Amino acid sequence: MNPIEWLFDAQLVIGDQVILWREIVGNLFGLASALGGMRRKVWAWPIGIIGNALLFTVFLGAVFDTPNPVNLLGQAGRQLMFIAVSIYGWVRWSQHRRSAVAAVEPRWAGWRVRILLVVALLGGTLVLTPIFRALGSFEPVWADAWIFVGSLLATWGMARGWTEFWLIWVAVDAVGVPLLVSAGYYASALLYLFYGAFTIVGFFAWMAVQRRAKLAAA
Repeated sequence: MNPIEWLFDAQLVIGDQVILWREIVGNLFGLASALGGMRRKVWAWPIGIIGNALLFTVFLGAVFDTPNPVNLLGQAGRQLMFIAVSIYGWVRWSQHRRSAVAAVEPRWAGWRVRILLVVALLGGTLVLTPIFRALGSFEPVWADAWIFVGSLLATWGMARGWTEFWLIWVAVDAVGVPLLVSAGYYASALLYLFYGAFTIVGFFAWMAVQRRAKLAAA
């Protein structure tokens, strides 16, 4: 068995719970990408893409005949969205970085953009909920839709260098943890819980970068 086949089939059994190793590995790549994003490193994007590809197969449990035959269409769909937006972010950060230390300068999005982000999050959730329900996504479907839309907006905000994107992740994680637990994706739920704390740290880290830049320019 080659390493790719092993990774696809390998399982971790804890009591009566079966967890796919690719769920764990995919989330670890996602964590590494988040760490790179906080440090404003270009490599955060390709690392994240690898994790997204792995998690896409995990969240279509019924399609890929995994031990947890539950489809979370929002979770699976957002992995494809992540890949597309990550390519955009990868290119954007590569083109605009001023040095090898940081690829983007954090900045506030402003109130107009903030209002648009909130409207897009709420509106997108309302639009996608009946679509995901018709396609057979796991209940509560609105939570799956919320996570999908919020993830899209947060990733786009990161690519643009908006410090507010960290707060969108907080809103995503707050809904994601209980949804993943109820769906039986325990490894992802645990890492979502960690992400929730990490995103708050990332928000204040980017704020600190902005303050230092302001003082240096004064």
